Amino acid sequence: MVTRLKYQSEKIMDTLHKELQNRKAQIYKEVRLLFKENMKITDWNIPEVDDKEVAKILVDILQEALDEVKKDVLAGKYDYY
Repeated sequence: MVTRLKYQSEKIMDTLHKELQNRKAQIYKEVRLLFKENMKITDWNIPEVDDKEVAKILVDILQEALDEVKKDVLAGKYDYY
């Protein structure tokens, strides 16, 4: 019984990894789009701003957001089962 459950768990994890690998390019694309859209908005609002500085700040903000999501994950916030 334990072996069967272990096999099922491994199979589910393999499926999960394949699913996320298949979506990896799309996830990267969406993150880049989020970054570029925010660069564009900042340029519209403050055209004379240093784009390199804006990019650094935006990356920091995105990293902070990812760090918060990671904290939530580790705290079990997304454990629905």
